[in-house]
Amino acid sequence: MTSGRLLRQLIKAGVRHGGHDFRQVAEEIIREERAKKHHLLANDLERILYGEYPGPRRKNVQYDIPRDRERGLPLLEICEPARDLQDIVLSDTNRSILEEVLLEQSRAEVLASYGLKPIFRLLFCGPPGCGKTLAAEVLAAELSLELVLIRFDAVISSFLGETSANLRKVFDFLEGNCVVALFDEFDAIGKTREDLAEHGELKRVVNSFLQMMDGYRGKSILIAATNHERLLDRAIWRRFDEVLLFERPNLEQIRHLLTVKLRGVRYDLPLQDRAFLNQFKGFSHADIERILNRAIKTMILKGREFLTSELVEEARKREEERLAIIAKV
Repeated sequence: MTSGRLLRQLIKAGVRHGGHDFRQVAEEIIREERAKKHHLLANDLERILYGEYPGPRRKNVQYDIPRDRERGLPLLEICEPARDLQDIVLSDTNRSILEEVLLEQSRAEVLASYGLKPIFRLLFCGPPGCGKTLAAEVLAAELSLELVLIRFDAVISSFLGETSANLRKVFDFLEGNCVVALFDEFDAIGKTREDLAEHGELKRVVNSFLQMMDGYRGKSILIAATNHERLLDRAIWRRFDEVLLFERPNLEQIRHLLTVKLRGVRYDLPLQDRAFLNQFKGFSHADIERILNRAIKTMILKGREFLTSELVEEARKREEERLAIIAKV
């Protein structure tokens, strides 16, 4: 199946260089996508084709990256997203929320005419390796925006008041540009102010962050991700439009994940067999991807034509050993 990202790129290129024949083919593609009930994608393709789609808002722009005054470190990193909705396995609830975000963002001007704003503040919670960072990348790719990673190793300073000053620089950057911003490991600055073990500086940082969120007027999408949601200050939760909980995949999601990750690989695996799928239960999305990558490497190095259950089981046992070592650390 052609991904939505590739279809968008194809239509954009065709609008610039194609003629009447291209327009007819593009309209047929849109009709087919709508028949498949891919309404969000069909709407985006129509906007591209008929000149209403803004495309990447800040492509090939030399950004003025804010830096920490103490060490001169960049406070954020700009990435070009490479994966879209076809590359992520989500719960029905999370997929529904992300599609709603994409729809509202694509119709932001319509909402603005009614005095409304699209969803732009998201909190991602859940254990590591379950797709939080990937979901942020997918949103950026689907909206044709860059993904900005906030670097807390640079934001957090040992100097009094400097962390809040760095956050101010980050928010100024986000207000001046249109990107998808990911505050990963968000609990580093969003810890509850009720924790008596925390010093006053961190509490002032939380206060500053809350004020900046309340005063934010930019168009960038703000995403905070944490593996330790219980540590977050209660006031933080109210600042987000939506909260998405990412969990380890169930059996159906495991089957879907295997299908996605094995695209382009010749395999002889019983993907409909519950007993086969059960061996992946309890693993995160990232764990399963590591298992498959290890099995595929072994298949290639041994000169095998197909990926088999034997190779996958061997890779799974290796991953269990790796995780056991990590658990002891």
